[in-house]
Amino acid sequence: MAGQSDALLTLFSAEEVEYVAEDELVEIVPNMRMDALNLVCGDFGPFMPQIATPVPLWLAIALKKRGKCAISPPEWMSVDKLTEILEAERESPRVFQPLPFHYVEIARLLFDFAREDIPDTYMVRSLVEDIRNVRFHKMEINLEEIQGRAHAVKIKNLSAMEVNIVRPFVVRALQAFYKHYSPEMIDQVDTTTIRRPQTTYNTSCKALTDMQYGGLSTPQMVFYRNVAFSCFRYLYL
Repeated sequence: MAGQSDALLTLFSAEEVEYVAEDELVEIVPNMRMDALNLVCGDFGPFMPQIATPVPLWLAIALKKRGKCAISPPEWMSVDKLTEILEAERESPRVFQPLPFHYVEIARLLFDFAREDIPDTYMVRSLVEDIRNVRFHKMEINLEEIQGRAHAVKIKNLSAMEVNIVRPFVVRALQAFYKHYSPEMIDQVDTTTIRRPQTTYNTSCKALTDMQYGGLSTPQMVFYRNVAFSCFRYLYL
C-alpha cells in the first residue's frame, strides 16, 4: 500500500493512480438495451443500441469485457491531435501542453482492453509514449533549475503520473537545500513529519538524496543534485 512505501518512492503505486483514473468519463456505444444504472458516483444510462453514452472508465471496461459495448476513444487520442501535441511539446522546452490529468492511465487502459476500438492503434501508442518521454525530459530541465533559496517548484500542466513520480524527489531535494541554508527550518519540518516504515532500496541513491550538503560549494551541490536525480530516474522509472 502507498502508506507503507518510503518517502523517496512514489506516494502512490502505478496501480493506485490507475484506479483513481478509472472514474474518468468516456463514451461507449452499447449494442444492447438496458435501464439506467443508479450508482453512488452518479446515474448513467439508459443504454440504447448504437447511441453513445458517457460512463466511468471502469464501467466501460466492465461492459467491454462482456461484449456489451464499444468504447469511443477520447478526442485527444487521435493521430492528428497527438502529433500536434508532440510537436508543441518539442518546440517549448519548458512549457507543458495541457493534457487530461490522467492521460497516461486512460491510454494504458484503453490499449489493454479496447485496442480494436482505437483507429491506428500502434501509431497512437507510439505518439503517447513519445509525448511521455519528451515531457519527462522537460521535467528534468525544470528540476535542474532549482536554486538553493527555492521554497517550492511550480510546473504547470503535469499529469497525475508525472506528479506522482517527481513529487517525492522534489520534496527531498528542497529539504536538502533547506538543511544547507537554514538548518532550524528543516528541524521544524522533521518534527511534524509522519514517520513511515522504511523500505530497503539502493543505499547509494539514499546517501545522495539524504546528504546534508554541509560545507559544499554551490557547484558541488548542483553536481550532487544531478547525480541523485539520475540515480532516482534509473531506479524508479
